[in-house]
Amino acid sequence: MQTRNRRNFVINTTQMVVWAGVFLVPALVTATMTGSVSQAVKVFTAGGTIMLPTFLLYCLNYYFLVPKLLFGRRSRWFYLVNAVIILGWTVWEFFREPVEFPQEVIDQFGEKSMWAFYVGGMLGSLFIQCLMVLIAVGLRRIMRANETVVAELTWLKHQLNPHFLFNTLNNISSLTQIDPDKAQESIGQLSDLLRYALYDSEAEKVPLAQEVEFMDNYIDLMALRCNELTTVTKELDAAQGNVQVAPLLFISLVENAFKHGVNARYPSFVHVIMRYEEGTLVFICENSLFEKQGSDHIGSGIGLENMKRRLELLYPGRYHYSRKIDGDVYSVVVKLNI
Repeated sequence: MQTRNRRNFVINTTQMVVWAGVFLVPALVTATMTGSVSQAVKVFTAGGTIMLPTFLLYCLNYYFLVPKLLFGRRSRWFYLVNAVIILGWTVWEFFREPVEFPQEVIDQFGEKSMWAFYVGGMLGSLFIQCLMVLIAVGLRRIMRANETVVAELTWLKHQLNPHFLFNTLNNISSLTQIDPDKAQESIGQLSDLLRYALYDSEAEKVPLAQEVEFMDNYIDLMALRCNELTTVTKELDAAQGNVQVAPLLFISLVENAFKHGVNARYPSFVHVIMRYEEGTLVFICENSLFEKQGSDHIGSGIGLENMKRRLELLYPGRYHYSRKIDGDVYSVVVKLNI
């Protein structure tokens, strides 16, 4: 919400600055060149009289017609109202007072050619008015697209949170019957997970060190359900400096590795690597492969689809995702340019 409000504030402020320049710059240039304040006032008054209708048309579209009519179920009224305003104003502007051309201009081009000037002026005015409407529509569409992206990212993130938390709670519940001390320690780790997932991860980006700490705790908790036949290793590099990354991005990959890579009756392994290399965050997850029956195959599922969608939205053109099956070993690699 804060990011959206900040973006809207920047857009609205930029518009006000641009329009202030349109009204004031000609007068300021005149004052600078002539040194006459009265002449600058005349230029400002004349220019303001010409530009005021255009400014009002733009504001009407940007603040009312586009959001209320064009993006609703009454889009036809948007086109009708604009057509009436633009055509009506153009015709009224050029026929309310006949323009008197200098005699030398009439002598040079001929009296019959004066209609060409009238028509050219009307078409020019029509073009400017239509351009203002198009700019208002374009800006509103950009803002609408940004709001849609933010809403989708929020939905995807909140889909992830309950998913891994439920799995973690199940693991700790089983541990309480086997090793109460270890269960108590795990509850502390779960507390850190909850704090991060429910509060810290609400930001668009978080320090990489926090994400690495979260991943470290998460892997430890996921490993609780594994027996002595499973080897779980991790190489997590927090990196130096204030490196920022989108939160909760790789959880689905780790969960997938434990889901398909661990079998209580056979030797299994899960190996997770996260490191930062000169502007590139590299995440590697390898695991033994024990395919599930039916349609529940590794590399599929809502969690992984959500992760891919978040990558597309957060790092468009700045990520690489690949996965490979080599015998009974499954590996996935994600690289982010951050």
